[in-house]
Amino acid sequence: MKSCLSAILLMLIVGFDQGRAQPPKPIRFATFNVSLAASGAGELIDRLKSGRDEQAISIAQIIRKVRPDVLLMNEFDYDPDGQALNIFKEMYLSNHNLTGSSVSTQPIEYAYAFSQETNTGVASGHDLDNDGVCTESAGSPDYARDCKGFGFYPGQYGMVLLSRLPIDTKGIRTFRHFRWKEMPAAKLPQDPTSGSAWYSPAELQDLPLSSKSHWDVPIHLGPHTIHVLASHPTPPVFDGPEDRNGCRNFDEIRFFVDFVQPERAGYIRDDGGTAGGLPAGSMFVVLGDLNSDPQDGDSSAVVQWFSSGLVSLEPIPASKGGEQASTEDGGRNAEHSGNPAQDTSRFPSSRGPGNLRLDYALSSKALQVNDAGVFWPAKSEDRLLHELTNASDHRLVWIDIEAP
Repeated sequence: MKSCLSAILLMLIVGFDQGRAQPPKPIRFATFNVSLAASGAGELIDRLKSGRDEQAISIAQIIRKVRPDVLLMNEFDYDPDGQALNIFKEMYLSNHNLTGSSVSTQPIEYAYAFSQETNTGVASGHDLDNDGVCTESAGSPDYARDCKGFGFYPGQYGMVLLSRLPIDTKGIRTFRHFRWKEMPAAKLPQDPTSGSAWYSPAELQDLPLSSKSHWDVPIHLGPHTIHVLASHPTPPVFDGPEDRNGCRNFDEIRFFVDFVQPERAGYIRDDGGTAGGLPAGSMFVVLGDLNSDPQDGDSSAVVQWFSSGLVSLEPIPASKGGEQASTEDGGRNAEHSGNPAQDTSRFPSSRGPGNLRLDYALSSKALQVNDAGVFWPAKSEDRLLHELTNASDHRLVWIDIEAP
């Protein structure tokens, strides 16, 4: 009897020690431009509510497969009541019987979410593209180009942050209304013909820096706080020799680089009127489609992060599918100098820029990155998973953070 009790006690002690020795589960942060922006206001709600939208099913399967703990979705239309988001969460992400799914995936629940209005599709009241007409009727390209952020209607190309970890809702800071002209040494565009400022003083009085929005969303991880810095800078193209979109892309990326450095963040003021950036030593993760490739394409503005010494540069998210697509597509891809395994987007290679690294999950050096990847399986790895990625022209990018 005594030996039996001793054996049981030993098993309990060993089991306790093994449980205590197990490392905490890594926290997966991800960004995904899901390309679910619709052509008209309210259309995304109508598409999703059947539960059978093929593109949304594929997007959901990718998310359910990768299973991020914190996920930023770009190009998911915003509606004031959050109907589209609620439908997507309930009928696509957490649905046990996902209709029309091509691969088997487990449902995923996100108890916390944040979304808010963006500048896309919001009329500026100005002729921002300088074509001689201020277009105020929504739905046309001329209207979209004169908006505070390019969009055919308010809410198009919106952003959503989903989290399985608690969000500090009282600590959220947004910067949608921060004016571009308030940034010191801003790269405001110049008219190459006249040499004068592209935007008039009246326009700069109303023009925000952010084409969508910039968010600082604090996530609780036990006693620790990790700030998710979410954004979606404008593409640096679709303009003219004045490069107004390229200039804005550069400064939109610069904004958060300044934000995490107290000595450079004094000029920043959020939408609630609070000044300054993150306190020194804060832990943060940068998420978003930044529309900038460090080596190829029309903007290398993301190099501001790489050269800052503020973020971890390794491991770099990569995939075999990116390599395969670069070879298959050819065209402009053959001219690129970047590693195609690190590409996160797929665009036409003959009449477009080819495949680029545009989407980022970057961690502050105060956090340990254990692993990283781009969800882009090669056909030889898994044909069905490879086909899922065609649901968007961007790929989901993730990093695994060791719990502090």
